Amino acid sequence: MISELKKKISSKKARIGIIGLGYVGLPLAITFAKSGFHVWGIDIDEDRVKRIKRGESYILDVPKSDIALVKRSKSLWVTTDFSVIKSLDAVIICVPTPLHKTREPDVSYIVSAVKNIKRHMKRGQIVVLESTTYPGTTEEVMLPILEKDGMKEGRDFYLAFSPERVDPGNPKYDTKNTPKIIGGISAHSTEIAKLLYEQAIDTIVPVSSAKVAEMVKLLENTFRIVNIGLVNEIMLMCDRLGVDVWEVIDAAKTKPYGFMPFYPGPGVGGHCIPVDPIYLSWKARVHGFEARFIDLASYVNSQMPHYVITKVIEGLNDRGKALKGSKVIVVGVAYKKDVKDLRESPALEVIDILMRKGSHVSYYDPLFPYLKINNINLTCAKFSADTFKNSDCVLIVTDHSSVDYDTIVANSKLIIDTRNVLKGIKERKNIIRL
Repeated sequence: MISELKKKISSKKARIGIIGLGYVGLPLAITFAKSGFHVWGIDIDEDRVKRIKRGESYILDVPKSDIALVKRSKSLWVTTDFSVIKSLDAVIICVPTPLHKTREPDVSYIVSAVKNIKRHMKRGQIVVLESTTYPGTTEEVMLPILEKDGMKEGRDFYLAFSPERVDPGNPKYDTKNTPKIIGGISAHSTEIAKLLYEQAIDTIVPVSSAKVAEMVKLLENTFRIVNIGLVNEIMLMCDRLGVDVWEVIDAAKTKPYGFMPFYPGPGVGGHCIPVDPIYLSWKARVHGFEARFIDLASYVNSQMPHYVITKVIEGLNDRGKALKGSKVIVVGVAYKKDVKDLRESPALEVIDILMRKGSHVSYYDPLFPYLKINNINLTCAKFSADTFKNSDCVLIVTDHSSVDYDTIVANSKLIIDTRNVLKGIKERKNIIRL
């Protein structure tokens, strides 16, 4: 059975299923389809399935031309029907893994996907989890479900973990050229998963177990959140000392070794950076270990939207105005520059705080014509000189490259720049940088 599966994979006759067609699943499905495999994308969201069938893309890193290509070659099919799994040789899970309100991992989407796989499973399949989760999920949550009726991993089916590494909007690295970590429950599973992914992805890095692979992903994002938390704290310190933190960072990064620049900001967003380290911290507590660096970094970063509000209040006070009743326009609401994604965006909390404090809030973001916060509908403001002239404060939260910042600077009474996007503009008294 194992030799037959290897033969199918090597000849690209293996049928691959991708459960979840979001920021991870759709690019992965396209990558496998372009590599010569027949791929079935499975998603419970009927709108996503319909849009792909129409040749539309709702993911920044998947151009419509790629969808058209795989549709013409009849290498990608999409469906909401999980029964297609019984005809597949490999099933890859790319579903969300959010946090509960109690900040504990929510693996319900993974469990649901695995149960659907089990209902239609056949012997000789490989199942791979890509969703970011805590160390032990593949073995402790997925394996018991898949082995429930007596089937054995490593003999009747194969199970592995391969963490997604997606950086939306990155022009250099995509699914194909980003090295892929592979860790199986058994040695056979690692071997087969490695063979599967190396047919479509340039570099494969096998590790000794699924748990190691799960830990790799959490280390990567914990490294980032801790360093972002550190530089945010340095920024707060520099503010007290009257030192320009951006100048400090620019000077420090001239060192050719031992330093990697991270930058302060209004908070952290996206699905990975604010969420993944919490998974690791939770798992550590379960085992009686307190992850102090992670918890402190998460706390520091979570306080940044409040610090931004403080800078707005100070700026308005210096001009004889109170925050309550002032007109504030937020420029950029996406969590990241040039990416159409609101997940965990600090701009949403900033807007919410401003509203609760009585300011009249509007926003401009070319990627989001509409926005809803606390059941309040907002419409993107018109980008014009009058829009900024009529505002008491312009708050730059996301530094989209398509925005005409010269117009903003020339027509604004007060600008709070949280991203240092105005660095190249000559110093003016109406600009306050974090």
